[in-house]
Amino acid sequence: MDSAWMAMLADDTGSTKTLLEYIQAGGKLGYVLVGLSFVALGLTILHFIKIRPSQLAPEDAVTEIERLLRAGDIDGATRYCRADERGSFLTRVMGQALARCSRSSFGLLEMRSALEEAGGKELDRLHRTTDSIGLIAAVGPMLGLLGTVFGMIGAFGSISALEGAARSRELAGFMALALINTAQGLAVAIPCTVLFAVFKRRIDTMAGDVAVTIDDLAGLLEGKEAKPEAAPRPVRPVARPAPSVPAADATRRAQP
Repeated sequence: MDSAWMAMLADDTGSTKTLLEYIQAGGKLGYVLVGLSFVALGLTILHFIKIRPSQLAPEDAVTEIERLLRAGDIDGATRYCRADERGSFLTRVMGQALARCSRSSFGLLEMRSALEEAGGKELDRLHRTTDSIGLIAAVGPMLGLLGTVFGMIGAFGSISALEGAARSRELAGFMALALINTAQGLAVAIPCTVLFAVFKRRIDTMAGDVAVTIDDLAGLLEGKEAKPEAAPRPVRPVARPAPSVPAADATRRAQP
């Protein structure tokens, strides 16, 4: 993309400078911006490697967790999620939610809120690579502007210090430095801004698809909540009748 832009610039201006020469003309800040462009490229490749449906919710993990939950082996599902070496989005969310339910006095009744909390944490974790790209998109124009300021300072310094052809040559060099740094900053920031928006949307879409799978797995636990047993009724003492008195004794007691 940068090479095509530089080639178009060369055609318009009639210049024969190569891309390397344009980078060198940008000075030290030009090399910094080139380094940031390589970092952004690496983060882009890392994003496509890590943020995939097969990485967020592997089919074998979905199948195994579903089998354990259908069998009612909640502890086994928790151990499986914790032992997952790949640490997928699915197993991390399910593992944290099941562990929280096992520690809570409400048990599986707290499953939905536990899934929402764990899902929010893992979603923030997925956005870390895109945050780095967004940071480069914000820093790139600032560095370009800094190079522009340095170029303008040098240009005005040459005006005050030199005269004649030397002043014109120095002034042109500093102005070229200012504009090249501006162009390099924009060349880094524009693609990074586009990638940041695209990747953020891509993560939200994939996380939403995985959330549907997690919701289906949580639905297997809806009928397995532990129902509280009825409290035993207190044993009441049985009312005994008063002892009967023989009739003769009663007559004798009645006489004076």
